[in-house]
Amino acid sequence: MDFLLDDSLAAFRADVRAFLAEALPPALEERIYRTGTHHDPGFVAALAARGWIGADWEDRDDGHRPLDPYEVHVLVDELTRADAPIFASTTAEMVGKVIRAVGSDELKAQILPRILRGEITIALGQTEPEVGSDVGAVRTRARRDGDRWVINGQKMFTTNADIADYVFLLTRTRPDGPKHAGLTLFLLPLDLPGVEVQGVFTLSGERTNIVFLSEVGLGDGWRIGEVDAGWPALMLALQDEHSAQFSPHLTRLLEDAEDWAATNGRLDEPAVRSELARWATQLEVARLLELRTTWMTANGRVPVAEGPMSKLFSTEALIAAAEALTELVGADALRSRLDPTAPAGGRIEHALRHSVGTAIYAGTSEIQRNIIAQQACGLPRR
Repeated sequence: MDFLLDDSLAAFRADVRAFLAEALPPALEERIYRTGTHHDPGFVAALAARGWIGADWEDRDDGHRPLDPYEVHVLVDELTRADAPIFASTTAEMVGKVIRAVGSDELKAQILPRILRGEITIALGQTEPEVGSDVGAVRTRARRDGDRWVINGQKMFTTNADIADYVFLLTRTRPDGPKHAGLTLFLLPLDLPGVEVQGVFTLSGERTNIVFLSEVGLGDGWRIGEVDAGWPALMLALQDEHSAQFSPHLTRLLEDAEDWAATNGRLDEPAVRSELARWATQLEVARLLELRTTWMTANGRVPVAEGPMSKLFSTEALIAAAEALTELVGADALRSRLDPTAPAGGRIEHALRHSVGTAIYAGTSEIQRNIIAQQACGLPRR
């Protein structure tokens, strides 16, 4: 495996950084931090103008060529490192991939071009109050009523549902079948009667939501895929999640800690250098694991176990590094962004809080370990 990135990718990385310097001003970063909503229509429109939403989609009709897997890797790496407001556009891309694979022609024509243009946002609606990573156990019901569906239930952690146009909704349409059968996917407009969105603020300051669904009527044209065949379609989206890149968060944290050490004249202290080197080593491992999944994708292979290996290692390393580097910096590291004297503009303190959630995002560490055990080690389901 050759993980070396060539000169063209270095030039592309420089292009992405130049874009971020212009499109992500400090005022926007501040607003995102204060509101906890990682979305900005202007920023998403600028991404779309570059062809960087659905960047790897084939058969684009907007004049942009699809990026190859290594270019996508660089793009996501830089956007994530900058903490750019891409949550809503990223989830829209995930849903778009499922619609491209199993959606009706009408739904494709109505939704896919608008995703590429950055005109719509889509929240994810799988998790429920008593159903976390085991999404196959959902209880939200969709019952057929002629040529429409009536939906009742509740979704939890539907991030961006307060500003999104749609929610990608996993429902149970056959309550008497096996757990992973009888599931059906819908694209639900969030402005329908019977939909209520309630905000929930997390430890990291990010806003997520509860979505209540009470006798919501939905036409059959909003169904994604076949009735009772939602599970295999959902796996298309979850596979991408399981290969999500989290090392850029560790990159930024380590850079901030190095800047603190240099600014305070402590970079030459053996204990400080040793600690920084320890996490630089962990970062290199995380990057190589992520590049392995990119290499597999570029070579037509699905990183079924390798994606979870990458995600698991990078998020667990991020949590441990955030704790260790906060201890290294000392009490000053706990100053938040709202304190003008905070080291690194308060990003170290925010990294400590944000890191905890990364072991849950895109599938918990326990779920990732189970996938690795089954797919890589051949162990039976627990």
